[in-house]
Amino acid sequence: MKNNEPIDSRVDIGHVHLKVADLDRALSFYCGVLGFQLMQKMGTQAAFISAGGYHHHIGLNTWESLGGSPPPPGTTGLYHTAIRYPDRKSLADALRRLQKAGIELDGAADHGVSEALYLHDPDWNGVELYWDRPRAEWPRDEKGEIEMFSKRLDLGALLKE
Repeated sequence: MKNNEPIDSRVDIGHVHLKVADLDRALSFYCGVLGFQLMQKMGTQAAFISAGGYHHHIGLNTWESLGGSPPPPGTTGLYHTAIRYPDRKSLADALRRLQKAGIELDGAADHGVSEALYLHDPDWNGVELYWDRPRAEWPRDEKGEIEMFSKRLDLGALLKE
């Protein structure tokens, strides 16, 4: 079935739910390092975390993954969860938190429309931390279409925020 009508522009992604092997280890990363707030914990099976008191932006559970290992390369699944920060200064704060915790980045990129940090959580789920530039600053081609790219992000300049 093909639908040529675009989805309502007010639609957004409300939360992501991740399978983890160890709930406390995952909470140490998402709350302890990144700074999310624990909203509710269901024993050792599930936790719901957020920024700003929302019911949850991320759900973490061990329902099918307690003690499990990450999926091997070459399998399907979630590539990464992208966490959007409100501005460049808050992304710089995220980088400082990662560095303080000794967490290495897999990469960092300037995409023209955004700047992003790439890493993995303790369960080897991909995580992107990023901020969007204002739409008026997005690079566009001669037809006005968005023209994203991937260039090395200057982490030193980011940390000066």
